[in-house]
Order: sequence, then C-alpha cells, then structure tokens
Amino acid sequence: MTLDIPETEADLLVIGAGAAGMTAALVAALEGLRVVLCEATQQVGGTTGTSAGTLWIPGNQHGVAAGHGDTVDAARTYLDALIGEPDHDGRREAFLSSGPAMLAYLEARTAVRFASAGMHPDYLPHLPGAAVRGRAVSPLPFDGRLLGADFGRVRPPLAEFMVLGGMMVGKADIAALVGRYRSWQAFVHSARLVLRHARERVRHPRGARWVMGNALVGRLLHSLRLAGVELRFGARLRGLEVEDGRVMGASVEALGRTQVLRARLGVVLATGGVGHDAALRHFLAPHGPTMLALAAEAVRGDGLGAARAAGAALAGLERPFLWQPSSVVHRKDGSTGLFPHLFLDRAKPGLIAVDRQGRRFVDEAASYHHFVEGMVRAGAVPAWLVCSTAFIRRHGLGAIAPGTRDLRPWVERRTLVVAPTLDDLARSLELPAAALADTVQRYDHWARLGRDPDFHKGESVFDRFNGDPGHAPNPCVGPVGPGPYAAIAVWPGDAASSAGLATDAQGRVLDAHGRPIEGLYACGNDAASLMRGHYPGPGTTLGPGMAQAYRIALHASAMARGDIP
Repeated sequence: MTLDIPETEADLLVIGAGAAGMTAALVAALEGLRVVLCEATQQVGGTTGTSAGTLWIPGNQHGVAAGHGDTVDAARTYLDALIGEPDHDGRREAFLSSGPAMLAYLEARTAVRFASAGMHPDYLPHLPGAAVRGRAVSPLPFDGRLLGADFGRVRPPLAEFMVLGGMMVGKADIAALVGRYRSWQAFVHSARLVLRHARERVRHPRGARWVMGNALVGRLLHSLRLAGVELRFGARLRGLEVEDGRVMGASVEALGRTQVLRARLGVVLATGGVGHDAALRHFLAPHGPTMLALAAEAVRGDGLGAARAAGAALAGLERPFLWQPSSVVHRKDGSTGLFPHLFLDRAKPGLIAVDRQGRRFVDEAASYHHFVEGMVRAGAVPAWLVCSTAFIRRHGLGAIAPGTRDLRPWVERRTLVVAPTLDDLARSLELPAAALADTVQRYDHWARLGRDPDFHKGESVFDRFNGDPGHAPNPCVGPVGPGPYAAIAVWPGDAASSAGLATDAQGRVLDAHGRPIEGLYACGNDAASLMRGHYPGPGTTLGPGMAQAYRIALHASAMARGDIP
C-alpha cells in the first residue's frame, strides 16, 4: 500500500453515503462549504436503500397541514414516558426542535420531497403523548431516470421486496396488486404499474419508479449532484488523522492505495454503525441471542473503530440493538438472504408465533422491535410463525407472496415447513406435539370470538393498523383453522445499532470524559441513538439521524464563519 502526497483539502469530509451522511454533505454544501463525500462501495444508500424510507419527525409541517393535530409538546411527553430518563445531554430536545426545520430546509432547497404518511401509529400507543397520525413522513416516489448515468449508483432494495424482476412496490401498491381483480380501481392501479415497468425495463436493469428508501436515496443523490458535491466511490475509511488532539482529516483506501484527505473543519462519520463487525457485535452482546445483521454488507463498523482509536467513547451499551424478526431466504440461484417480517404477515388473522415449547409468547402484531424483545425475554430463538397454507394464499408469509399456491419450491429450498397435520408439523419442527395442539386449540377458541385474552393481539390501534381490514370483529385475530399447516423460523435481526459513538446535541463526538473531540462528528447509526434502545415509531433511525446530520452541517458552517470560536 502506498500513501499519496500531497494531501487533498476540503472544508468538511463526510464518510458514508447513507441518508444521514448524504444529508450532512448536502446541507454543508448548500451552506457554502467545500465537501468531499466518501463511500466505501460503488453505490450510495447503504441500509437506507433497503428500508421503508420513513422518517419519524414529530410536529412536521406535512402532518400539521393535513390537520393531524400532532405537536412537539405531545411527542416530548411520549418520549419522556418511553425512555424514562432525563434529557441530560439535550439531544432529545435538539431532535424535537431541529426535525421539522430539517424537513423544511431540504424541501425548500433540494429535490428531496416528503408527504405525510397519514395514519401511521406510534408503536406504543398506550403511552401518554403517543400519536396515531402525523408524526411519520414518507419520501415521494422518485423517477430514477433523472439520475442519468448515476442510475446504477443507488443500492436497490431487497430482491424479495420487488416483483416482476425489478419493480418496486409500496404498501398501497401491494394492496392493489393482491386485490387487482376485486375492484376496478385496484385493476387500473396495477395495470399502470406493470405497463410503466415494462417500458422502463427496455432501457434499465430494473424499474425506474422508486419508492420507500430508494426514493429517499435517489432524491438525495440527485440533490448532491445538483449541489456539486464531490463523491468518491470505493473509498473505505482506514483511520483518522489527529494532530494535537484535533481531527484534521482521514485516511481512506481506494484501488489498493491509501490517501490522506485533509478537512479544515472536520470529519463526519456516517458509516452505518456496528453492522457486520463481529468483534464489536460480540462485545455489545456477548451472551445475547443468535442475531442476524440486516445492515448493508459493507457496514463493518469502520467509523466506530476509527473513532475509538482516536479516543472516542461508546454510549447506549445497555440496549445496543434495534430489532426486526427475520427469516432466512434460500433463493433459486443458491444464494441466501434475510427477509424482515415487518407488517405484512404477523399482524394478520390466522397466524401465531410459538417458542421451542410450542407455546405463544407475545402479541404477534406488536412492532418488529417489540416482537423481538418478546422473543429474547422468552428465549424463543428461533421462534416459529405458524399458520395454514390458506393463510399464505391470502396474506403471504415472509418472502412468499400472497396468492402463492405451489409451496413446494419454498419447502425444497428449506425456507418453509409444510405438514398435513399439527402433529406432523410439530415433529418436523421438533416441538412438543401436545403443547402445539393445545396452543392452537386455545387460540382458535378465542379467535372465533375475535379475542386474544392471553396477549391482546388486535386490541391496540397500532395492531389494527397492520391487520386485515376486511376481517371482523378483530382485524388481527382469526382461527388458524384446518390444515395443511405451514411454519417459518424467525430470528432476531438488527437493522440498526442503538449503541454507537457518544455525541453531544451538535453531533460532536465525545471522549471518555464527555469532552468533544475537536473536528469529529458522527450521525446516523455511527452515533448512539438518542432513543437509548427504545423504538417510538416508524422511522426512528432515519428521522433523528438526518436531523443530527443537519445540525452538524449548520455547526460546521457556523465554525467556518467564525460564529463559533
């Protein structure tokens, strides 16, 4: 490896091109700074690209304009009740005040656009200050063709989240496609999607109508190009350059060569958090359950390792991960992938989750994070989602799409277990047959009445939001019913780490004594979550991450102007 001299100069060096890193680079450039954005891979987006792209921003202008009635004061009450600790470092208050401002700034000066997600309940609606509508915003769909030669620079979503060989679909699209023959409106919507996709595939490797996380990433990349930000692909962080206690730049490796990039105002770490760093994962949860990492493959803890070598402290160690139950998908080409079970199956009537004793242990319709917390408490690792094959035809199961009748390929690839009777299913899963039969019998008895006295599935507004609106009296509760039966194993998967670098309200990284390390910032999953391992609602990582990135950029620009000594 050789070290290139002379060193490259920039005002601000941003490492990592997920949503937070891209936001920091974009806002800093718009504020007049010369920015270099380094990305370890050949594509931007990171874990954001495979996410729903939702941001949790209490008091946002879209929710207010829609009359949803949410307020920052109510959100403050909710977070105080949820987290249960004083906001000593001021990060919670900084997020609440800067979140709406960040949205307004991006929409006024960039191609990034959002809309209110409407009804999208907080995940713990029983707590004071929780909201049913208004706090979540979603990126507007984006036409990937606007990126021109950069079309392939955006990391695509999970293969299982696309249909017809590359067509992205959102929640509303799924409902229309599944019910395309049930109403004229659904048929027209589906036909338009398919026809557009067919036209786009003539020129592009996948559909150009991007939604969810891809829409957000595409809009950010388009805006970065318009702002003239310098992007360097294939540039992986190798270390920080520290002089007299101040971070002056970073060394990055590209094409087998290491180069020092100097940064007059500092370095922003946004490399994605813990990710697949095996040593760091073991340090954070040495005796924890078997965990699957849903982060992008290139997320290896680079930012955390470099910062710790420079004296940075970690925070959030008591609740280090944010969870999603995930199943292993064995694909036709022999590769494997992970499928997060977010809302499409667990909340629907006719499905239960059981532990290794064949017993239920949780409200299956709970949020993905709280479902896995239930798994960990009960030692249900893995847990089994159990239903009938008729359930799969109606609602799907994991990566198996609704409407699927031939389950043999999924069985042959060891993704799914199917059996004619509960006894046969129990034997295949190595569960106590009598316990499983008793569990299903008890559940079905109450389900016929639309009730779940054991775990209260379907009683909260959040549960019902993800249930089957056509099923009464409880959209989440219905009998498992007669066989054949099916089951899929789910494991604790972490889409993000809550543990990360200790930072202050401005995003400056702190040392073991709580003092800022001059010239070093962190945002996104590289920074410890202000939620301290709790999960208030949809977009818990992206909303705070982008808000902190916005504050970092403004702080750096104020430093450049001399407004901050």
